[in-house]
Amino acid sequence: MNLSQLLAEHIVPFLKGVGIGLFAGAGAVLAVSIVVILVRTLRFRPQKTAEKQFDKVELDRDAAVEKLAALVRCKTVSYRDAALEDDAEFEKLVSLLPTLYPNMASACAFSRFEGRGLLFHWQGKRAEAPAVLMAHYDVVPVDEEYWEKPPFDAVLEDGYLWGRGTLDTKVTMNAALFAADKLIATGFVPENDVYFAFSGGEEINGMGASHIVSYFEEKGIVPGIVLDEGGGVVENVFPGVSAPCGMVGIAEKGMLNLEFRVNSTGGHASAPKPHTPVGELSMACCKMEQKPFGAHITPPVAAMFDTLGRRSTFLYRMIFANLWCFKGVLDLICRKSGGELNALMRTTVAFTQMQGSKAPNVIPPTATMVANLRLNPEDTMESALAYAKSVVDNERVIVTAIDGMNPSRISRIDTPAYEKVKAAIEGTWRGTVVTPYLMVQCSDSRHWGRVSDKVYRFSAMDLTSEERVTIHGNNERIRVEAVGRATEFYIRLIKQL
Repeated sequence: MNLSQLLAEHIVPFLKGVGIGLFAGAGAVLAVSIVVILVRTLRFRPQKTAEKQFDKVELDRDAAVEKLAALVRCKTVSYRDAALEDDAEFEKLVSLLPTLYPNMASACAFSRFEGRGLLFHWQGKRAEAPAVLMAHYDVVPVDEEYWEKPPFDAVLEDGYLWGRGTLDTKVTMNAALFAADKLIATGFVPENDVYFAFSGGEEINGMGASHIVSYFEEKGIVPGIVLDEGGGVVENVFPGVSAPCGMVGIAEKGMLNLEFRVNSTGGHASAPKPHTPVGELSMACCKMEQKPFGAHITPPVAAMFDTLGRRSTFLYRMIFANLWCFKGVLDLICRKSGGELNALMRTTVAFTQMQGSKAPNVIPPTATMVANLRLNPEDTMESALAYAKSVVDNERVIVTAIDGMNPSRISRIDTPAYEKVKAAIEGTWRGTVVTPYLMVQCSDSRHWGRVSDKVYRFSAMDLTSEERVTIHGNNERIRVEAVGRATEFYIRLIKQL
């Protein structure tokens, strides 16, 4: 069901019903309310700002593509089972860095950390508020038989560079290092120290990034800005907004895996009890899906609504300008449509695994079901577990936490650090509306909340919806012009640091 159908079938009748009731009992109050709503909607417009001028950035875009291709050819696939990993491929990538980025390698101090953490330190004019530019160089496994091109050959064809890691996230690793290498060659010295922090285990929640943050804690280093992967420049992501949007994550949701288990005496399937273990788990699943977690308009989401809602069509502007009145309507839209908008508003529950008997005619002595929860900043692992138990409300269904992490710290946007990221986006992708948002995935940047409230999540790419689905999927590839723009973004950003 799309948003237009929801409005026609649910919201309009709801508003009519409210209107009839109010006219019957308090017509004057209704009239005043309508006036307030309309005035707030008409005033809910983007703030006028002076037109900005941006310098042109010159760079060898073909060379940027070639260096990214060299990184992609390293099969740095991470697995939870370390025995499946190829250490030689990870070392191959590390050994390539001085060759690919010689100026950066000679100008920066280099340290390695347990968990395949890499840290380069570029000394600036001051050390009090350094910048940290992040990426990860490990990638997820591939099913090569489903790829149109070999995933680690870095095939360049028809304006695309193919390969695992081209998007996630060797492109930003290359862009940051290529930008620094070019600027160092010109004699540029940043105003503040710049650190380049890379992890070789992000895809498996490795501890490389955490160990680097611990080093900062031990040295008393407080970053003035941290930038990691996150949102990108995308279109058609917000109702009623046609302009491209630069999505800058200022926080990320937490994650919790829950196991639902029912034990029984087993037995033959010919004489079952009224409820089998699988049946009881099915009822638990239905209860969880029928009673979703409550909606919360957290600071990152409120900031996004305020930024993009002002640029939407009149009907949506009316909703976002008057959430005091229409929060219930918005919640209804989210619950009915699901997807990204719903994920921004609440803790989500996705059942992903289920196991029972090994034979079709045997009742399982144990049946299990696993749900992956993405935690809203208003929830914690403890509160989410308690809510799940209360919804299931069945002592035979044992609900336990397998693993997880709490939501990240929320970063500030009322700071020059955020404005620097915003300016670099606006200069690289002209006409883009930059907005804060809540990142629904997890990343290494969550660790940096221990030392900074200026941690931002932006992947410097403009991607179509078709390109986004190749991340962690088959046929991952990037347009060559996107590689150049990513590098341009980092040049613009570093010049401000």
